[in-house]
Amino acid sequence: MRRVGNASALAELHHLANVRRLAALVLVTIVAWPSAADAGQRRAGVAALQVALRAHNLYGGTIDGIRGPGTRAGVMEFQRRKGLLADGVAGPRTRRALGRRGGPSIGKRIIAAPARGWDVAALQFALAWRGFPSGPFDGGFGERSRAALIRYQQWAGLTADGVAGPATWRSVRRSAPRSNLRFARPSAAPIGDYFGPRGNSFHTGLDFTGGYNAPVRAAGRGCVTTASYVPGGYGRLVVIAHRAGMTSWYAHLNRILVRPGQCVRAGRRIGLIGSSGRSSGPHLHFELRLRDAVVNPLSGL
Repeated sequence: MRRVGNASALAELHHLANVRRLAALVLVTIVAWPSAADAGQRRAGVAALQVALRAHNLYGGTIDGIRGPGTRAGVMEFQRRKGLLADGVAGPRTRRALGRRGGPSIGKRIIAAPARGWDVAALQFALAWRGFPSGPFDGGFGERSRAALIRYQQWAGLTADGVAGPATWRSVRRSAPRSNLRFARPSAAPIGDYFGPRGNSFHTGLDFTGGYNAPVRAAGRGCVTTASYVPGGYGRLVVIAHRAGMTSWYAHLNRILVRPGQCVRAGRRIGLIGSSGRSSGPHLHFELRLRDAVVNPLSGL
């Protein structure tokens, strides 16, 4: 009986210890996890730092907004070159030493063409994650950045003036849009490249790495709006309109097996994988869009 009692007491102690560890973990998570808006702004700031370091040939990684070893090493090398304390932290002195690429801080001015700087790079990064990439992250507010901003402002119900003021900054700090429908995989091939930053630009979909003429299937029920060769990179492209403002895009096809106006069900074969357009090899580039804002396809698959 004593052994049973001891075993029971020991089990209870283990249980209490596990409960305390779990409670501590939850508390740490609550304290350490920032709000979506704060995290998004910090990521945009790190991306701006990476753009500045890249301009000084001190960062060769992806502009991803993640403060990893490559970013820290770039900051430390820049600080050593400028005779600053090499602590890897981009504080005020380091920001000033970066020159026009080190400022202004996010939200400290109204951005309009032809502005350049830290805040412009952060805006380019934020717009890309919200579905409106404008080309390379370079900190220069040119025509492509202005056009992307206008499209975003229209999408978000803001004044579409191509000028980023307080209302625009408040809007882009919100969570990125997601698919509001569920979709099936358009290909049985593995995914080789994902949605998000790639190099100094932004990849707007998923790449399924199938071989030539592997089947491509409709990801959901809808009607075909585009089924043709599209200049500018997509190559042979099929676009299907679904309900709730969603469209699905299937690019770089070798053959198209549907026509505009044709309505299809999920799983219907609509094309064959190819390498048409701007493509380095056979694959399916698949996008989901919500009212023309690109969203992470994984949010709908």
